[in-house]
Amino acid sequence: MSTHSPAVRLTRRDGLRLAATGTAGLAVAGLASVAPAAVAAPADTAPAGLPAPGEGLTPGGLAHVAVTATTLWVDPRTNRPGIDDPSLTNPVDLDAWNANMQDTETRRWLTGELESQAVLGSEVIVDEIDGDWAKIVVTAQPTPRDPRGYPGWVPTIHLVADGDFAARAGSAPTATVTALTSTLTGTPSGNHPSIPVSFDTILPVLGRTGKAVKVAVPGARAAYLPADDVVVREHGEQPPLPTVEDIVATGERFLGLRYLWAGVSAYGFDCSGYTYTLFHHHGITINRDAGAQMNNSGLEPVEREDLQRGDLVFFATEPGGDSIRHVALYLGEDMIMQAPNASRSVEQMSLTEYDPTGEYAGARRVALAG
Repeated sequence: MSTHSPAVRLTRRDGLRLAATGTAGLAVAGLASVAPAAVAAPADTAPAGLPAPGEGLTPGGLAHVAVTATTLWVDPRTNRPGIDDPSLTNPVDLDAWNANMQDTETRRWLTGELESQAVLGSEVIVDEIDGDWAKIVVTAQPTPRDPRGYPGWVPTIHLVADGDFAARAGSAPTATVTALTSTLTGTPSGNHPSIPVSFDTILPVLGRTGKAVKVAVPGARAAYLPADDVVVREHGEQPPLPTVEDIVATGERFLGLRYLWAGVSAYGFDCSGYTYTLFHHHGITINRDAGAQMNNSGLEPVEREDLQRGDLVFFATEPGGDSIRHVALYLGEDMIMQAPNASRSVEQMSLTEYDPTGEYAGARRVALAG
């Protein structure tokens, strides 16, 4: 995702479409078509004694994401009825949303309309309430646009002001989802399935059994995740510093996943959401957007002739331009791995083939284990 200022609407809406369109123009097969699932009704109530989604939100207050992933919009109520509905309900149905956007133009429409996403349990700061929408910042996603986190509008029913969850998030061990997707269940044996969870979701741990981990869920009763689907760490414990091969192997797990503008989950990535998530999962936080990853993350600049496997490579909107529209992971031997644009999926390809017009803008190196 590019980093044009949202203050200039035409620049953001039109300029960012270049990022989703790309310049290589090489089509690859998308994911197989899936019949849309029924859209779930909004969750207006919560179990007794628990805060209801959307209730008690106050400007300046903290809240947490209470759905599989909430999508941040540039403006409220700009969604397309009948297409984006599954992404706005509680629970969300991101498979159905993807299925509604098999057509490239339908998917590309999102470019410049969305900001980012935040997965279940993510902490947010509420800035403004406008009817059934809330303007928030996602504190785990750095951006020069706001020192507190990444901004955007989400449905209020995707958020919950849950003091008990917040307290546990601030003190308990954590379970980080390592499976591409998993499902919260009501019992350790997997009965009574609840909502899906995405890769890199982090939830507080309440207990463990032989085959399951009991986790806190914002605005809901405690639930279980299969032990094989998560890694448990003590509160404040960081993942071990990854090697280049760790990062590459994680990225390869998503090959073939259809591009989704603003995506940061296993239901779809944009270019910088992909690189952000690969490093975040291994305990390294870089800026959310491509331009900021290059210019504001404090990463070591790398000359093109010195590129190494695992470096981030960046592309401008035009040869010699300053506006960064794309980022990819360099694999060595002129190969890159990337989430390219709305017509394609996470892929590996030649850097030279991707960039026939010379829009390469530079590279940065993340410090990794030897």
